[in-house]
Amino acid sequence: MHGARTLQPVARDSDSSRIPKGRIRRTAKVAGLAGGQTARNYATKATNLARGEEARHAAMTRRQAEAAEQILEVLGNMKGAAMKVGQVASFIDTGAFPEEFQERIQEKLAELRDSAPRVAFKDMRKVIETELEEPLAESFAEFDEDAVAAASIGQVYRARLHDGRDVAVKVQYPGVAQAVRSDLQNLGLLMRVAKKIAPGMDSKAMTREIRERITDELDYEQEAQAQRAFARAWRGHPFVVIPEVVTSLTRERVLVSEWADGLGFEEVRALPQADRNRFGEIVFRFFFGSLYRIGHFSGDPHPGNFKLMDDGKVVFLDFGMTKQLSRVYVEDEIAALRLGMEGDAQKLFAHLADMGFFDPEDPVLTPESVHAHFCSLTHWYLDDRDVTADRDLVAQVLIDFGDPRSRHWETIKRETLPPDAMLARRMEALTLGVLGQLDATANWHRIAREWMLGDPPATPLGEQEAPHFAGGAAA
Repeated sequence: MHGARTLQPVARDSDSSRIPKGRIRRTAKVAGLAGGQTARNYATKATNLARGEEARHAAMTRRQAEAAEQILEVLGNMKGAAMKVGQVASFIDTGAFPEEFQERIQEKLAELRDSAPRVAFKDMRKVIETELEEPLAESFAEFDEDAVAAASIGQVYRARLHDGRDVAVKVQYPGVAQAVRSDLQNLGLLMRVAKKIAPGMDSKAMTREIRERITDELDYEQEAQAQRAFARAWRGHPFVVIPEVVTSLTRERVLVSEWADGLGFEEVRALPQADRNRFGEIVFRFFFGSLYRIGHFSGDPHPGNFKLMDDGKVVFLDFGMTKQLSRVYVEDEIAALRLGMEGDAQKLFAHLADMGFFDPEDPVLTPESVHAHFCSLTHWYLDDRDVTADRDLVAQVLIDFGDPRSRHWETIKRETLPPDAMLARRMEALTLGVLGQLDATANWHRIAREWMLGDPPATPLGEQEAPHFAGGAAA
């Protein structure tokens, strides 16, 4: 195995990669960033007094893009909840930045996803051996000490078991639990920072989501349980692969699963259009299909979580943020989509009110305004036509999710997200963001009708997939 090393006792050398865990130190880091951005914004506003309207808008937009670059760099070095906020924000509204900043922003987002700062292996090794209660050599025949990936709360390594299987070993950063607790106390500051990148983010809803979800993510045994459930539901699928968990080596801070090779997202983006369309359709079918067919879905569809395998299948990784919904609730969601598709504003209004999306007695809301906002968010897969998820479409849909620039802002301010809907809407928005980076084209509506209306397969991939769900994989 490339990079694998003879397993030796842990060296006691010094290390400068430790995570700052105390709230005071982490608060100072984030507050300093927020304060610096505020000062720069005041300076820009002062200068704007002598500028015309167009020049003022350009200057503020440029300042926002510069802020995004700086914020992504700082958040990427924090880990814990701070970096999770950066990941959440990374697929929202980047299309609104000036053209000259777009590629630079995307490069920094790719770094945030794929090249987070590493923690020294000697410290990660201590976590593994403590959790498994035995030396590394007893658990693994070979172990590559160079991490292949890093995320908000851990790193992933490649290893080989004594039975010859190659595995991915996900290891939690030492001290990250304390860092996360500190970040959760600082969520107000962190969301102020994140909104510099993503003005359309519903910060209150995102704060609630992060508080509820990220503590669960610290327990890899819970993630392993979710991954096993996904593996059962998708086992034997013609183009979706979920790696099997090695339960005997999985603990609260260590998760071991089968290794899967494949092209990363940046490599997929360089493929011909037809290949990107196919990849995008598989991503759409997995994330939306998981919700509407199975009622159990992953809420974290960022590109570091899937790879294109040599045989054309796509392997999906990371099940730390998932949600199981009742079939009754899923049917309510599907009913809303059908009503929106049929253009029945009165019934859609009553149905969404019953689901808890708004107060039907609010005098400002009307069936027409609610229907118009609903369609602005879903038209890309409710309109029966080929749609390319380009940058402009993604930016506009994400603005309409919750940005003052939206023409639906008066309606948006009076709507809310029921707890069951929050992660689902996030998943849908981020899935669209992924499709937008691929410039993927499809008749998303015809595909969605397969689970909305029980229509026959709309594409060759649908024809391959139909027998799998006909066999009882759906909830």
